[in-house]
Amino acid sequence: MGFILFLIIGGIIGWLAGLLLGKDVPGGILGNIIAGIVGAWIGGSLFGAWGPSVGGIAFFPALLGAIIFIAVLSLIIKAIRK
Repeated sequence: MGFILFLIIGGIIGWLAGLLLGKDVPGGILGNIIAGIVGAWIGGSLFGAWGPSVGGIAFFPALLGAIIFIAVLSLIIKAIRK
């Protein structure tokens, strides 16, 4: 049950980060889950674990990390498409 909650929270964080940036995450739901999990790792590494934690993911650092990840990913995709 913990792994499923981890995936759900990762998807929600990836979706929220995409909404805040106004960018769609490539890959749909799977892309949102990956962005949320990678964002949680990036946010945890850069900002530590502060704020509420749900499913083993500290919410605010994960959201900030997902925003960073999606911004960098969108710049890379934009450069590739040129």
